[in-house]
Amino acid sequence: MGKSALALELAERLDGELISADALQVYRGFDLGTAKPSVREQERVPHHLIDILDPHERYSAAAFARDARRAIAEVEGRGRLPIVVGGSGLYLRALIEGISPIPRVSEEVRPRLEQRLEEEGLATLRDQLRQLDPQTAHKTAETDSQRTLRALEVALSTGRPLSWWIAQRPYGSNPLAAAKIGLTIPRDVLYDRIACRASQMLAEGWVKEVSALLSSGLSPTLPAFQAIGYKQIVRHIREGWALELATENTIRATRAYAKRQLTWFRADSAVDWYGAQEPQRNTRILNHLQQLGIGGAQNA
Repeated sequence: MGKSALALELAERLDGELISADALQVYRGFDLGTAKPSVREQERVPHHLIDILDPHERYSAAAFARDARRAIAEVEGRGRLPIVVGGSGLYLRALIEGISPIPRVSEEVRPRLEQRLEEEGLATLRDQLRQLDPQTAHKTAETDSQRTLRALEVALSTGRPLSWWIAQRPYGSNPLAAAKIGLTIPRDVLYDRIACRASQMLAEGWVKEVSALLSSGLSPTLPAFQAIGYKQIVRHIREGWALELATENTIRATRAYAKRQLTWFRADSAVDWYGAQEPQRNTRILNHLQQLGIGGAQNA
C-alpha cells in the first residue's frame, strides 16, 4: 500500500480530508498519468486541489501554498483533520515553510518563452538561464522545462533573478505546524512498481487520454505536457516514437525522479520514516500521531 492508500485510511480513521500536493492533479483531463484519485476514492473521503484548473492555466508553488492554506483553514473550520498527500517537494516546502510571493510578471513574456521552447529547444533556454540566474539554473534539473521557463519569466519581467526575490523573504518566513510522515520501500520493489504502474496506465488508455487532450487544441508545450510520461507519450503521438521506447523512457525518468524525491525528503530531519511494507505500519503511525495530539481529539 502506497502513500495515497495510507492517506485514505488515515483520513477515515482520523475524520480527515485530503489535500493533494501533486503539481499535475490540479489540471482537468490529466487523469491517468497523474494517478488521480478515482471517483470512488473521492466519495470515500473529501479531496481538495484536484481538477481546479484548465490545462492552459499556469500554477506555481506560491499559488499552491496559497490555495492549500485556504483549504486547510476550511477543513479545520469544519472540525476535521487536514491531511496533505503527495507530491512535489517544492510545493510542500512552500506550503509548510512559507514563501515570499514573486512580483507580477508580464503576460507577454511567457508565451514568447513557450514559443522559443518549441522552436529553439530547452538547451538554448537553459543557456540563457545560466547567464541571468546561475543560482537557480544550478538548482534546477537540466530537463525541467517548467521551472526553467518560470525562472526566465521572472528574470525577464522584473529585471532581477528568481533567486534574488526568494532571498528577500526566504523559505521559513511563515511556517505552518505539521507532522511529516514518509514511506520507504526497497529499491527493487519500487522499480517493479514503477514499471507495473506505467503498464497499467497504458492499458487503461493513457495514450488515448493524451491524444484527446492534443486533439482539443492544447499545445504540447504547455507545462502539464512536460511532466514525466506525458512528454514521452506526446513524442509517441507527434514524433513517431515507438510506444515501447516511450514506455522505457518514462520508466527510466520516473526512477530518476523517485531518487531525487528521496534525496530531497531525506534532507528534512522533521520527517518520520516508516517502511511501506512494514507490519503494523499504520498502527504505529496512528500511535505516533496520537502522541502528538493529532487524531485523538480529531483536530490538528
